[in-house]
Amino acid sequence: DRSARSAGGAQTDLSRVVGGAQQAMSTAREKVLQRIQHALRDVPADAEPQTTFATAIDRSYRRHDDRDREQIIHDFIERVTEYKATVKRVVAAELAAQITETLAGRNVQRLVVPADLPAEWLPANLTILQDSGNLSYEELGDSDGVLTGCALGIAQTGTIVMDHSTQQGRRAISLVPDYHLCIVQVDQIVGLVAEGIERLTPAVRAGRPITFISGPSATSDIELNRVEGVHGPRTLDVLVVGM
Repeated sequence: DRSARSAGGAQTDLSRVVGGAQQAMSTAREKVLQRIQHALRDVPADAEPQTTFATAIDRSYRRHDDRDREQIIHDFIERVTEYKATVKRVVAAELAAQITETLAGRNVQRLVVPADLPAEWLPANLTILQDSGNLSYEELGDSDGVLTGCALGIAQTGTIVMDHSTQQGRRAISLVPDYHLCIVQVDQIVGLVAEGIERLTPAVRAGRPITFISGPSATSDIELNRVEGVHGPRTLDVLVVGM
């Protein structure tokens, strides 16, 4: 090519601001690595990491709520309500009717449910989208809501916990739909976080995911403005079953 010219000096495609930021990050990383190397200077290269604790973990904190059961249930309902969820307590015989009434009040027509949800919980007049892992995220998002059970409730923090076993379905169905109706049995409610964690031990050992729900999804990450529905359903209804 007669018009070809020798290549000029190579120039960076990055602006000075970006280039400067990258250099600063690289320098900071090097400093951190240097400090780690300095701290490990006396450790033999073939040393094995310590896998046992020199002392037992302190378990002197309160691990059981010995208050009256009704007070514990009352606190759970009160604290879940404080999170702007709607909570109603019903007897078992009225649960199916209350589910139908609650869903009608939210104008739900297309309802996602776990495959093992009790048939008597399902309203007859709705389109039921039964999920056993087959529904796409688009189908979940296009639904009007989801109905599930839960693993337990924690009165201390007003938290519903799902371990995605019986009557709960996979994690996605509790996060993608914009509305969640959750059924909590009174015998699933514990007083303290420590009690809840202890009950979850089998699920953790089985490798199941754990989801903690403290009211409808909300965040104030951006300029401290509260935005609902970013990380999960923006509307949460809870039916506490049992007297």
